[in-house]
Amino acid sequence: MLLVYDGVCGFCVRSARWIAARLPAEARVAPWQSLDLDEYGLTQPDVEAAVWWVDDRGSLPRRSRGAEAVGWSLIAAGGAWSIAGRLIIHPPLRWLARPAYALVAANRHRLPGPRSREP
Repeated sequence: MLLVYDGVCGFCVRSARWIAARLPAEARVAPWQSLDLDEYGLTQPDVEAAVWWVDDRGSLPRRSRGAEAVGWSLIAAGGAWSIAGRLIIHPPLRWLARPAYALVAANRHRLPGPRSREP
């Protein structure tokens, strides 16, 4: 299990640190800038546009982007967070979560978070 985020975006870094503290030990959280994206079937435009969740526990890797990636990471966190995650990935809340994620992603540079430097 891997959550891929933008390590230059302050809001993204803050959010990644928050979920990393709640995920099980076998899950990883990493900025896309530190990864070999080909290894995960991702491209730079993919990861510049959205957060990604890559789960290779099944027979085929599951890759989810945006709101669904947030949902799957919350499910992996367990407890009450998994309830929120399940709500996010299934209709009808998914229909609201996708545009909400797009709005946040488009304005992430305006949201609070630590100042980040280019890696």
